Amino acid sequence: MKKNIFIFPIVFIFLATFVLGFYLLRKSEVLEVWTEEDYQEQKMDDENLKSKEKARILFVGDMMFDRWIRQVSSSKGFNFILSDVENLLQSQDLVVGNLEGPITNNQSISLRSEFGSRENYIFTFPIETAQNIFKKNIRLVNIGNNHILNFGKSGLDETEKYLTKAVVDFFGDTGYAQKRFILKNINGIKIAFINYNQFVKNSEDNFFNDLKEAKKLNPDFTIAYTHWGTEYVNAPNKNIVNLAHRFVDGGVDLVIGSHPHVVQTKEEYKGKMIYYSLGNFVFDQYFNLETQKGLTISVDLKLPDKEISIQEYPVGLKSDGKTVLNAE
Repeated sequence: MKKNIFIFPIVFIFLATFVLGFYLLRKSEVLEVWTEEDYQEQKMDDENLKSKEKARILFVGDMMFDRWIRQVSSSKGFNFILSDVENLLQSQDLVVGNLEGPITNNQSISLRSEFGSRENYIFTFPIETAQNIFKKNIRLVNIGNNHILNFGKSGLDETEKYLTKAVVDFFGDTGYAQKRFILKNINGIKIAFINYNQFVKNSEDNFFNDLKEAKKLNPDFTIAYTHWGTEYVNAPNKNIVNLAHRFVDGGVDLVIGSHPHVVQTKEEYKGKMIYYSLGNFVFDQYFNLETQKGLTISVDLKLPDKEISIQEYPVGLKSDGKTVLNAE
């Protein structure tokens, strides 16, 4: 009996100590008692969150994946075409370009067609194109251009279907009231992308209506991606310049141009940059040195002061189908 008298208090003390320790442990978890190291770590986390108030977006020009580019993709693989610019593409939060034609299951008409013939300008891209550009971080494309309807409304519908399936967003004035502009949230920054396509009816009215609607969504930045101008000419005409100025006057923060297939002049207007044409990014126009040059621009959009900084990266288009960096 005496042994039991001594055992019970020992067991009781052990259990009480265990319960109290568990309670204090749980209480410390609930109260989140921090050390000095914890505070320093939180400070670093807060600074990292602040640094994320920036979106880095790469804008590229015209992308065409039919004709010779289709042949190269079939023989050497899609990765070959953009292998030299892979690191640049992947270093961005988002890459935006002009998809110069539809993605359909139709047989190519332009493949091996005679240069300059009607068939040479009718494009359709392989259905795996959407998935391939997604892998290259090209996850937003403009489809408001003069080739998107090369296979009619059905080709447009297929394009949107394949892009959606591959999780590649799109926008653009195609002549149909479908997703003409888009609002993207990149690292907490709201960016409105609006297309102007001079090759559809009521293009100016459509743009300014879209700009008005986009502004209702309170974007932090508004960017115009245009399809305009005269092909193979190194500077915009007066009408294009005036229109670009009206875009800025209307509240656009940055204007990016496509369609001329050559790099055109740039301009700062009222503190906003206008790139009238970035030229080609993926194309098989090797007949002219100017069409074998393109410009890509990496744009940093920063809050809370709405700062925009731009880094330019010239590219070159080689006759083997590859797009390369810093080519002259």
